[in-house]
Amino acid sequence: MPRISAATIGEHRVQTQDRILRAVSRLSRDQGIDAISMTDVANEAEITRTVLYNYFPDKAALLLAFTERVTHYFIDSYERELPDRASPAERLRVFVRLQLDGLLAHPHPGPADLSAALGPDAYQRLADHVEPMQRILTDIIDSGVSSGDFQVPDLAAAARMILAVIGAERVPLLGGEVTPEEAEKIISGFVLRGLGSRSVPDGL
Repeated sequence: MPRISAATIGEHRVQTQDRILRAVSRLSRDQGIDAISMTDVANEAEITRTVLYNYFPDKAALLLAFTERVTHYFIDSYERELPDRASPAERLRVFVRLQLDGLLAHPHPGPADLSAALGPDAYQRLADHVEPMQRILTDIIDSGVSSGDFQVPDLAAAARMILAVIGAERVPLLGGEVTPEEAEKIISGFVLRGLGSRSVPDGL
């Protein structure tokens, strides 16, 4: 089993945790997070199950850490790819595209399936980890309302509905029934019209 070279024990732990989460990322693309076992992760990361359990006591803890990493990646990507002086509609389309990219890169079951698999307490902690993404979406909608581009009576409700619309394309997208480009066009057009946007591009 390969050794991890690090100057300190702290660095060694960081490297090992990174190795574990990268293994989860690779496995999720092949078989989906819900089908991954702790044994699968240990084998993929080339560590023993004992070592894995020293970092993550169960699958729920592992999934929470992985979700946090994916959330940070999403936020960094969103901030990096957002055009200068982007309109609320443009920001929303970037948000939708990156959400779809995330679904393809890290396939995972829907909320109901995750809740059943993790239990209510772990699922609530999972929801807390993705809250920053929901906050970004709420801010996008709020900026559109402030500029007069969107007509929304309830920001939180609108954000929940938009996330549900994105989630509705998960199965067709992962099954190859629609391409990411087609899914983005469908979702963005539907959502922007639902928000009463005055700047829906031709073809959406």
